[in-house]
Amino acid sequence: MDEKHLLARARRGEVAAFEELVRLYEKRVYAVALRSAGSPEDAADIVQEVFLRAWRSIESFRGDSGFSTWLFRITMNLCVDFARHKHAQPQTQPLVGEDDAERPIPDTAPTPEEHLENSELGRELAAALDEVSGEHRQIVLLRDVSGLSYTEIAEVLEISEGTVKSRLSRARLALRTVLLRRGNLLPSTASNESKGGGDA
Repeated sequence: MDEKHLLARARRGEVAAFEELVRLYEKRVYAVALRSAGSPEDAADIVQEVFLRAWRSIESFRGDSGFSTWLFRITMNLCVDFARHKHAQPQTQPLVGEDDAERPIPDTAPTPEEHLENSELGRELAAALDEVSGEHRQIVLLRDVSGLSYTEIAEVLEISEGTVKSRLSRARLALRTVLLRRGNLLPSTASNESKGGGDA
């Protein structure tokens, strides 16, 4: 079943349809969250909150933009919130409130294999991303981690495609400078930068 029909069913409150949407996007959302947070545990928390918020708001989703655009806008907002408050003491809150007791969401935690594979690389990239501006961090995450098109990024960030391209170029240069200084730039990264980073 295509995304449009899944979305229509999810808006009617069908949990199974929403679970299918989660399966379509959870790995891409997790990749963005991991590179932003640097910790698999924190990334899993962000992913769970992304889909919880999406589920709570799905009935009011009007479709003015694509579902993926809407979902990644939620993701980026939560990543920004996490970066802003990551040094604050987190408050313990129930995952599902009383009003949501009948609306379960699937488990989006990473597998042990994903945890081991992603933890070290995620921390290195997240540390480097912390040193560039929030504007640059967002666009690198959306393009190079999640793989969104220029058009999709323009919709998520509500900027023009031309601005996306110029901002991405500056962001990659800034990130490359940080990685070089930290001694963490991989040969493949340097090669991609010299070729324009796959903008074609």
